[in-house]
Amino acid sequence: MRKGEMGFWLWSLTVLFLVLGSSSSTDNKQQRWRKALVSGEKTSPIVLNRVGPSIVFPLHGNVYPIGYYNVTVSVGQPPKPYFLDVDTGSDLTWLQCDAPCVRCTEAPHPFYRPSKNLVACKDPICASLHPPGHICLYPEQCDYEIEYADGGSSLGVLVRDAFLFNLTNGMGLNPFLALGCGYDQLPGASNHPLDGILGLGKGKSSIVSQLSDQGLVRNILGHCISGRGGGYLFFGEGLYDSSDLVWTSMSQRLPKYYSPGFADLSFGGKSTDIRNLLIAFDSGSSYTYFNSLAYNGLVSLIKKELSGKPLKEVEAHQDQTLPLCWKGRRPFKRIQDVKKYFKSIALSFTNDGRHKTQFEISPESYLVVSLKGNVCLGILNGTQVGLNDLNIIGDISMLDKMVVYDNEKQKIGWSPASCDKIPKSKRTVI
Repeated sequence: MRKGEMGFWLWSLTVLFLVLGSSSSTDNKQQRWRKALVSGEKTSPIVLNRVGPSIVFPLHGNVYPIGYYNVTVSVGQPPKPYFLDVDTGSDLTWLQCDAPCVRCTEAPHPFYRPSKNLVACKDPICASLHPPGHICLYPEQCDYEIEYADGGSSLGVLVRDAFLFNLTNGMGLNPFLALGCGYDQLPGASNHPLDGILGLGKGKSSIVSQLSDQGLVRNILGHCISGRGGGYLFFGEGLYDSSDLVWTSMSQRLPKYYSPGFADLSFGGKSTDIRNLLIAFDSGSSYTYFNSLAYNGLVSLIKKELSGKPLKEVEAHQDQTLPLCWKGRRPFKRIQDVKKYFKSIALSFTNDGRHKTQFEISPESYLVVSLKGNVCLGILNGTQVGLNDLNIIGDISMLDKMVVYDNEKQKIGWSPASCDKIPKSKRTVI
């Protein structure tokens, strides 16, 4: 999901995931650049016939004021480091690519120089990025175009190249994986200097799916985002005990996204009229988004709770950090100074139609203290940014939690956790 609607950091859900040959301009660009990449011998990866270890990446960034999280991934021969935005809301990993680059945005590293290993149009990974019946304009290559809801886009071709990963058992991996060589990018409503996107969705093109298909790690990923900034991302099963997590099934209503389905919202331990919220977890969204009905209902509950408390709503022109902020008698320095005035929120999911699981959102997981010393609501109106009835659980509400997406068992799990330090690998309890 691309971030950046209304000046906020949101990586929106991909609404038009991949469109090829949809316009004459796209055709001309693809025709112009197809000769920049030529086919070469494909190098077969060494496939391990066992699973168990994990791949771990330290996370860099925070919800506020940075507004995004990234990991460092080494790609190429020899491997070179790239900073990639961590996005469970989209599948394709791509780098800004010097093929040469038509339009690229500011990046912290030199643009990626692609290998000669083009992905053919008939390749299953390419096919997974296109609608059924897609006609290959150039059979020897896979052209792609991604358009995001915030106005951003990437146009390019798929290549395979070597990635360098370190396993928790001390071994190194150097698999060949498909990625996008993005030679024509348009920034979205907000733009930050990164080299590309690490697509972690459920599709066949996602990095964890490709690693799983090669037998290198289990098709499981998770993250632990620290409320103090940073944290870690992992692929595989070795960093958690499954018995420690609360699990709920992935819903088939949103087959492309990590969704536990519908939820009812409670406030301060009491049920509310805010029900049947279709939820998706998204590491690419810094903030949490509820549809307008749920958002307005929640804001009404919060304002009612704050009645008589020493907090005063800030006018929009006085603090533009987020749409709704409050000030105290003196500037706040941290959430702990003000959290006593707010109550926890919880989302209840019906698991297997029998029992319910709860995802708790404490005040620390929906509030930020702005640079002006005000406390601001980190739950936003999703309808205003085009999310319609979809409700997004963003990074702010996953702070200090281990969140695991088990694609093999089609389950999502979570538990409170200390995310400041990467834990030692442990045997997963099934």
